[in-house]
Amino acid sequence: MESTAKWVFTPGDGASPPALTGRTAEQAVLNRCLGGLLEGVPPPHNVVLIGPSGNGKTVLLNWFKQSCMRRKGAVDVVSLVPTAIPDRQRLVETLSPRRSLAKLLPRKVGVASVATAEWRDLAEVLIRRCRRRPLAVLLDEAHALDGDVGATLLNASQQVRAAQEPFLLVLAGTPGLPSRLDAMDASFWSRLGQGELGIGRLTAEAAREALREPLREHGVAVDADALDVVVGHSQAYPYFVQIWGDALWRRLLATGTSEVTARLVEDERPSVAVQMANYYQRRFAELEGEGLVAAASAVAHLFQDETQASDQHIDAALLSAGIDDPGARFAAREALNRIGYVWRPPGQLPPVTWQAGIPSLMTHVLQQRDDSTSP
Repeated sequence: MESTAKWVFTPGDGASPPALTGRTAEQAVLNRCLGGLLEGVPPPHNVVLIGPSGNGKTVLLNWFKQSCMRRKGAVDVVSLVPTAIPDRQRLVETLSPRRSLAKLLPRKVGVASVATAEWRDLAEVLIRRCRRRPLAVLLDEAHALDGDVGATLLNASQQVRAAQEPFLLVLAGTPGLPSRLDAMDASFWSRLGQGELGIGRLTAEAAREALREPLREHGVAVDADALDVVVGHSQAYPYFVQIWGDALWRRLLATGTSEVTARLVEDERPSVAVQMANYYQRRFAELEGEGLVAAASAVAHLFQDETQASDQHIDAALLSAGIDDPGARFAAREALNRIGYVWRPPGQLPPVTWQAGIPSLMTHVLQQRDDSTSP
């Protein structure tokens, strides 16, 4: 083997994988928006990345940030998370250069008194900022955004684009994000055109490339059948793909071999299974905490033989779990959607269907449910 690097794959919380595969369409949308900013033209819409956790939304945000930064100062980029902007005051402070912020305040009033500023002036500040240089604001975990802060940000983004200034807002969050945005009194947010992007599991081929390409760059050959086993076991879920890659790499370092074989894969399967089980159990605890285990178990039965389900099928499954009230069934379905247990990827033609966030998580839920109810 040509390399002894300790880490090649990145089974973590947002670290960029060694090969970003399977996101060509999403990258094209973001690149088109960046091209508009570079030309001083505002994209006609914001961009929203929606998908269950672990599919790479943060990775895409980081990739886009780096794409902007490679333009050597041609575009300003501000990366945010909701905890950094808990209220409108902090939002204005964060997005406003101090010079612009001071202009909004009465003479002899310091920047520390920004709470006295009119919040409607956020759009004015952003317009002035974008006249000097295009600006992209990237907000991760947007489903946790405070409602007032979100409404202020969304309305300001619309006003800046209406003024024809080069501004882009990119939001990323779980499948509960659309409902969260709907509650912010900014109904225009959903007019996204191509800007609403579902970030789900990879295709099988993209998962293969995510494993094969980094190993090849380090002088490692990969048996095709062994690779198929890994991809199948990972279910092309990006986080599990990186867990598998890291496990294989550690085995290669330990043995000094330079080929991934079927035997090597089988040797690593137990350690990977333990890591996956740990992840499943944390998600199961999340379901327990929200009182959703029975609902999750009923829905899981739908996906044992099917890859998608209609609203009616989900509703019938929840009814079989004893959730008789229609409002309660709707609330349970939306709660499962919010945490990404099931979700409806955007971009579907009717009839729109639900998919499993991670099919193997559903198998784990059924196993746990059976164990807890057995005598």
